[in-house]
Amino acid sequence: MAKPKKTSDPHADREAKKYAHPIASREFILELIDKNEGPATFTKLKKSLGLSSERDIESLERRLRAMERDGQLVRNRQGSYLPVGRADLVRGRIIGHPDGFGFLNPDEHGESDIFLSPREMRAALHGDRAVVQITHTKRDGRKEGHLVEVLERANDQIVGRYHEEQGMGFVIPDNKRLHQDIFIAPDSKNGATHGQIVIAKITEHPTKRKQPIGEVFEVLGEHMAPGMEIDIAIRVHELPSKFSNEVIQEAASFTENSIIEELPNRKDLRNIPFVTIDGEDAKDFDDAVYCEMREAGGWKLYVAIADVSFYVQPGSELDKESQWRGTSVYFPGQVIPMLPENLSNGLCSLNPEIPRLTLVCEMSISPTGEMQSYQLYKAVIKSHARLTYTQVAAAVVDKKVKERKSIGDICTHLDELYRLFIVLLGYREKRGAINFHSTETKIEFGPNKKIVRIYPYERNDAHRVIEECMIAANVAAAKFLTKNKIPGLYRIHEGPKETKLKELRQLLKTLGLNLPGGDKPEPKHYAALITQVNEREEDRWIETMLLRSLSQAVYSPDNAGHFGLAHSFYAHFTSPIRRYPDLIVHRAISHIVDKEKADSFMYSHNDLVLQGEHCSMTERRADDATRDAEATLKCEFMQDKVGKIFTGSITGVTSFGLFVELLDVYVEGLVHISTLSDDYYQYDPTRMTLEGELTRNIYRLGDTVDIIVTRVDIDERKIDFVLEQNKNLNKRKRPKKSKRK
Repeated sequence: MAKPKKTSDPHADREAKKYAHPIASREFILELIDKNEGPATFTKLKKSLGLSSERDIESLERRLRAMERDGQLVRNRQGSYLPVGRADLVRGRIIGHPDGFGFLNPDEHGESDIFLSPREMRAALHGDRAVVQITHTKRDGRKEGHLVEVLERANDQIVGRYHEEQGMGFVIPDNKRLHQDIFIAPDSKNGATHGQIVIAKITEHPTKRKQPIGEVFEVLGEHMAPGMEIDIAIRVHELPSKFSNEVIQEAASFTENSIIEELPNRKDLRNIPFVTIDGEDAKDFDDAVYCEMREAGGWKLYVAIADVSFYVQPGSELDKESQWRGTSVYFPGQVIPMLPENLSNGLCSLNPEIPRLTLVCEMSISPTGEMQSYQLYKAVIKSHARLTYTQVAAAVVDKKVKERKSIGDICTHLDELYRLFIVLLGYREKRGAINFHSTETKIEFGPNKKIVRIYPYERNDAHRVIEECMIAANVAAAKFLTKNKIPGLYRIHEGPKETKLKELRQLLKTLGLNLPGGDKPEPKHYAALITQVNEREEDRWIETMLLRSLSQAVYSPDNAGHFGLAHSFYAHFTSPIRRYPDLIVHRAISHIVDKEKADSFMYSHNDLVLQGEHCSMTERRADDATRDAEATLKCEFMQDKVGKIFTGSITGVTSFGLFVELLDVYVEGLVHISTLSDDYYQYDPTRMTLEGELTRNIYRLGDTVDIIVTRVDIDERKIDFVLEQNKNLNKRKRPKKSKRK
C-alpha cells in the first residue's frame, strides 16, 4: 500500500515502523467512513486511499476484516461498512443467563448492559463477542437489543456431563450460563458413557433455527473423582494451564548471569534494607518496601517492584503466553501461574539476599499523608528479609519481644513504616475512600484432597500496611504516565449509574437509611453510610447492595479515576509477576525512563483499548473459575452433612425463599419458600422481608436461624435447607380472605 501522506493519515509514521508495506491506520479508515454520507463501499475506500495494486488492495481487505473482528466496523448486507456507534450499534461481550435470556456488556466502559430476549439468544452463547442494535429503551433507561452479528465465538469446546436418552446423546454444559445443551450424534460420542464428565467440541454453532452440534473428543473422568472440580473449572473457563516447550525454553534462557550483566545499567540500592511481607504460603514476591523518616518531616517510602519487563519482551513467546493468560489463577490448593516457575518463583521473585532487577517508586509523603513528590527508575535491590504478615503484626503492632528479636535491626524501619501507615489511614479517611468489609475463606485439605474445614482468612494490620504502600505506588505510577503523556492502562472504577442509584435508594429507604450526595454521590458518602451501618445485623447485606450499585473495576487507557479508593489517578503497577496489565504499565514507565519519545511507544490508544478489554476479561475469567471450583468444593464438603442441624444468618430474602450462610462453616444455601410450612408467606420487596399471613412472623436480613441440610446438588452447585422449626409441620390450608363490607 502506498504510504499515506502525513497530512492525510496522522498515524502514517507509526504504521511505517510496524509494517514493511504500511497500511492505512485504523483511526484514519474510521475517519474516512465517518465522513462518508452513509455506509462506505469497499470501492469508495479504495479510491479515497488511492490504491491500485493487488497487494495494496489485499492489505486493505485484511485490515477491514480485522476491524470487523475487533468490533470497530460492521459490514451490512450490501457489503458496505459503517462504524460501530452509528445506527445504535453497540459491540460487546454476551453474558448468558441459565433461564435463556442474556445481556450484552458493552466494550465502552460506563455503558449499561443491553437485554437480549431468549429469542435473540438462540444464535449466541455466553462469552461470544457480538454487535447488537438497540431496539427499545424503557422509561427507567434500560435497553433492549437485537443481535446483529456474532463477531467472535468464545466456546469452541464445552465441558459438561454426557447424557443419553432413547439413543440420543447430549452434553449438559457445566457452565450454567451456557443455556443450550450440545447435541451429540451416536457416531460422535467417542466412547463416552452416560454420566461421565467430557469435553465436547462444537462442530456447528447455534443459529436461530437449531441448537449447537458437537462431538466428544475427550473423557475427563467419572463424576466426583478427587480433584475433578478444579480440572472442570480449568476446562470450562478455558484457562491456559500448560506452558509450551517454546515458552519454557525461552524462560530458561535467563539465568542469574542475566542479572549480573544488567547491574551497570541500574541504580544500585542493594544496601537499602528492603523487606518483603507476604503470606506464609506465598512463593512469588512481587514487591519489597522500605521506609525512613525525613529530616524535614514526613517520610520517604520506597516500593520496589520486580522488573518482569526485562525478561518478557514484546512479541516473544513468553509475552504471547502471559498476555493470553492475563493473570495467575489461585484455586484452593493449586495455582496456575502467568509466568513459568523459574521466572515467577525464581529470577523475577524478590527472594531474600539475592540481587534482583526492579522498578522502584520513591515517594516523599507529608506528615499528613499526602504525596508531595515521586520518582520512578530502574534499580537493583536485595531483599534483606522474607517476612510474613503474622510476624510483622506480632512484632510491630503487638510489640511482642520474641518476634522483635527474631526480626532484629529491621524492626526499626518497620516501626517507621507502621507510623506512616497510621498517617496514610487518616489521609484515606479524609479522602473518603470506601472500606468494604468482606470475609475471605480458605479451604483446608486432608488426605485424598478431602476437605477438612473451611475457615475465614483473617487480615491484620500488616496486610493493610502493605496495601497502603501498594496503593501509593499505583497512584504515583498513574500520575507518571499522565504527566509524560504516554498511553497506558489505568485501573478505573466508576461511580453509580442513575438506574442502580435509584434502586439502591429505594432499598435503603425501607431500612430507614439514606445515601447523601444527590444524583452524584461521592465516595465519602458511601464511606459514611458504611460506618453508620457497621453495628446493624444486616450490615453485610447493606454493604453488598452498596457494592453492587457501583460499576465493576476494569482496565482502560482512558483514565476515569477510581471511585472506591477516591483517587483521580490509579494504575496497577505492583504485581507484574501475576497480572499482565501491570507489565504493560511497566513497559510504559521504562519507555519514559529510557528517555524515548512518547509517540514511539509500542502501543497505540486503540491497542490499549483492546488490551484493556482482554485483561478485564481474563480477570473475570479467573474469578468465575475460582468461584465455580470453590462452590463445588463446598457442596462436596456438605454432602455428608445432610440431615444435620446448623445455625446460620439470613443473607438474602427473595420471593422464592431465604438464603442462609452457616456460621463457622461459611457455606450458603437456600430455604425455599415452599418449606416454610407453618404459614403462607408474602414477599415484601420494599422491606426485603417474608411475612406470614396468619402468624405475622417475619424473616428479614441478618436474622439468625437454625436449619437442617436437606439436599446437596453438586452438578447445580446448590444446597437446600429447611428451617429446623418447620421440620415436622404439615402445610396449613391457605386462610380465606375476608369479604369487603
